[in-house]
Amino acid sequence: QVQLVESGGGLVQAGGSLRLSCAASGRTFTSDAMGWFRQAPGKEREFVTAISWRDGSTYYRDSVKGRFTISRDNAKNTVYLQMNSLKPEDSAIYYCAAGPLVTNSDYRAYDGWGQGTQVTVSS
Repeated sequence: QVQLVESGGGLVQAGGSLRLSCAASGRTFTSDAMGWFRQAPGKEREFVTAISWRDGSTYYRDSVKGRFTISRDNAKNTVYLQMNSLKPEDSAIYYCAAGPLVTNSDYRAYDGWGQGTQVTVSS
């Protein structure tokens, strides 16, 4: 079972930046992809981006392309999410999770969910 711990959230003004981290431990070798998801109050959990541990390939939801960048440090078993040009609609709890394939955006295919980190973007 993989264990994940997110950090780096906070309060930022629109147009600002934040960098989230997701530290993984446990059976990480069974999952090729690490994904970031977010959930705003009253809304469903939605896919943000994912990266492959194996080759670093990435996949993004359209609304964050060009603003968010996912990266990984295999030596540290850590995945990062650099978020620039933040908008109020990016406000949510951000979660990382381990999944089978980087292009799989269905949260039900992922497991090892962390506790999440709150991102709040003020207008």
